[in-house]
Amino acid sequence: MSTQRGILRPTLTYAGAFLVLLWSAGPFVWQFSTSFQLDRALTAPTPSFIPHPFTLQHYANAFFHRQLWFYLRNSLIVASLTTLLCLALGSLAAFALSRLNIRGRFGLLLLMLSVAMFPQIAIVGPLYLIASDLNLLDTYTGLIITYLALGLPLVTWVLFGYFETLPREMDEAARVDGVATLGLLWRIILPLSLPSLVTTGLLAFIAAWNEFLFALAFTSNFRHQTVPVGIANFTDLYYVPWGDISAASAVVTVPLIILVLFFQRHIIEGLTLGGMKE
Repeated sequence: MSTQRGILRPTLTYAGAFLVLLWSAGPFVWQFSTSFQLDRALTAPTPSFIPHPFTLQHYANAFFHRQLWFYLRNSLIVASLTTLLCLALGSLAAFALSRLNIRGRFGLLLLMLSVAMFPQIAIVGPLYLIASDLNLLDTYTGLIITYLALGLPLVTWVLFGYFETLPREMDEAARVDGVATLGLLWRIILPLSLPSLVTTGLLAFIAAWNEFLFALAFTSNFRHQTVPVGIANFTDLYYVPWGDISAASAVVTVPLIILVLFFQRHIIEGLTLGGMKE
């Protein structure tokens, strides 16, 4: 009986993992398959999973006809700057709340999270009026400030939880050696918090890369529109180019997959070590 249980348990585990993988990766695999099929195959009564005949026409249309390069450039600029600012300001805020004697720090954290929980559709109107008054419409600055306000509370909260796991004895030893407050953050806390920084940085980058509503409201031309808005603009009045949309979506998804795979070790450490108290 124990032998049967020993065999059944890993079998069920692998079967469940396979079902989760199939459920999660299925849409992406179908998206990549669609991007290599001709339009007549996509509108056929019986869809085909394997492209036949194989074509790269949709990728050529996305890059050269629909100017996907401009949208990729815009998204890369906005998402990268947003991530850097979120990490810089979030690490300072998390360090101050974790290491300095600030009264009501947990109340401040809850206030930050409560502000970030407002639905985007409820604040897009007021933010649009503010951006219009400040001449920030159709600019990178307007999008970066908005994304920074949305991503900073989460980054601060995650980094605060990780900083709390670091032993306080390090602070005392550093101060005995003459390290100042900012030196403690720069020389000791941040190097030890690299997994958490990578994790929160990826979260901020992906959120800014995929954001659609504010980018749609705050931009009106391709010079500053990001990828989600650009792909939405692919649709014509009487025709939906599913192949071009799938090709553009595949191109947009690949960098995120590469980032996650490249930093997967740091992501796992950042998600697990933060839950253990030193």
